[in-house]
Amino acid sequence: MHNVEVANFTIGECEPLAVFSGPCVIEDEDHCLRAAARLTQIFSERNINFVFKSSYDKANRSSLSSFRGPGLDEGLRILERVKAEYDVPVVTDVHSPQEARAAAEVCDVVQIPAFLCRQTDLVIAAGGTGKVILVKKGQFMAPWDMINVVDKIRSTGNNKIILIDRGTMFGYNNLISDMRAIPVMQSFGCPVCFDASHSVQLPGGQGATTGGQREYIPILARAAVAAGCNSLFVESHPEPLKAKSDATSVLAFEDLIKLLDDVAKIYRAINEEC
Repeated sequence: MHNVEVANFTIGECEPLAVFSGPCVIEDEDHCLRAAARLTQIFSERNINFVFKSSYDKANRSSLSSFRGPGLDEGLRILERVKAEYDVPVVTDVHSPQEARAAAEVCDVVQIPAFLCRQTDLVIAAGGTGKVILVKKGQFMAPWDMINVVDKIRSTGNNKIILIDRGTMFGYNNLISDMRAIPVMQSFGCPVCFDASHSVQLPGGQGATTGGQREYIPILARAAVAAGCNSLFVESHPEPLKAKSDATSVLAFEDLIKLLDDVAKIYRAINEEC
């Protein structure tokens, strides 16, 4: 496996567990900074590396009226402030080649959304930035098909790739997590992250919005760590019921603390020979 350096730590085989976490979307500057401050404190008390995640634009919304975020310029300004004030690496998702290049000027990691993982121009533009590229496996794809996405990024000379499993469409308004996807995608030589938040979503399950089953986040996260994933993606929020995006599938900070302590024990157990 080609381990990947993110800021001052490494994600991959025999490396400490890393977690990508934060509110789904940047709700406003103050909210984002307060969330980053609390999360930085939570992770500093544990041997778990942390990347702050929040989106400047949720372009893939069920309804036209859904909150999308502050937009590219303002969102990147806020993320740059988070990075500077809390000395934490940041990641956000991008939706076009132009956005990929802009985000790379601020972010340590550039994320390709699941629905866009086959968009060749976007993937190659992101790879060309030289940043760590976090790619979500499309809900419509088999895990072995992600080798084509990996090859596109590697064609740019960039081998700093982390793949994410976030569930697979299996019938209407539901996702299934197949833990075999983790070793399958690791066989490409890439660290694999498991997205425990979006894997519990019920896409379009509430008509105008996506539903979710927050109570299953800890179960899937523990299972993924036991299956050998190298990192976790767990969106979190100080008040989930008031979240402006994905309110049914973000974890409260208090619940995140319990989950981190649980998965840390599992991670140590399966990596005891490292």
